[in-house]
Amino acid sequence: MNIRSLTRGDGVVIGAAVLLFIASFLDNYSYDNAPDSLDIPSLWSNGPVLLSVVLAGLISAALVVVSRALPQPRKVAGLELGPFGVAFALFAAWSALGNVIDPVGGLDNFEGSSSNAPSAGTGLIIALIATLVMAGAAVATPLVPALQAGLVPAPKPPTPQPYGAQPPAGYGYPGAQQPAGFGGQPQPGQPFGAQPGPAAQPPAPDFSPFWFAVPVPRPLYAEDGAPMPIAELAPGTWYLAVEQGAQGLVAQTQDGRRGVLRDTSGIQRG
Repeated sequence: MNIRSLTRGDGVVIGAAVLLFIASFLDNYSYDNAPDSLDIPSLWSNGPVLLSVVLAGLISAALVVVSRALPQPRKVAGLELGPFGVAFALFAAWSALGNVIDPVGGLDNFEGSSSNAPSAGTGLIIALIATLVMAGAAVATPLVPALQAGLVPAPKPPTPQPYGAQPPAGYGYPGAQQPAGFGGQPQPGQPFGAQPGPAAQPPAPDFSPFWFAVPVPRPLYAEDGAPMPIAELAPGTWYLAVEQGAQGLVAQTQDGRRGVLRDTSGIQRG
């Protein structure tokens, strides 16, 4: 699981789940002029509220966060965890609204009981607020760029090397090419003692290589325009942008692969 792939929207979902958990220990009902000695049950003592609001909300938060942190989407009964968690959040908010409107259900239909019927307690009202926030964040995160920003800031990248230059000794970038060993045969027209190897293609004159990180997982496509991605850029990892191509930003992964990042919205430059 990659914690750095979590977004601000996921942080809102986690905060709403914590608020819902706290609310579950508060009063389920509220009575007018109730004596201090009256023991009012919490949300854990009400089976329908416990199952349809508290547990449904906590499960939905877990599904949304776990689906975001996993490197590959997981499915349960043919459904991905993320959309399944969003549906659970909407169900929990809908159930909380119904319980706040009518906290005692059919009991207030008995004659003479409506005047003494309790109203929604503090825990039930806070649970409604928590589930509404949770459902709103789960639905809005894929749509609002501000919620798609990384929850955990990416580490500061190293100073970018000029494109085509060899990194210094000890530099740990996996995609860097090591120079050929001493004693290699020079190519025709190459000065004696120079190291053989392919000539690096310089970037456009007005482009300077830079490090960047993506806010959410983004596909990387081949430079030949093939429709299938060749890699996926993960949040929390720095990648080197080497040039600006016609189809998008040409980036290099840590294993040395080059590809085109077509969607550059919200990227963080180092």
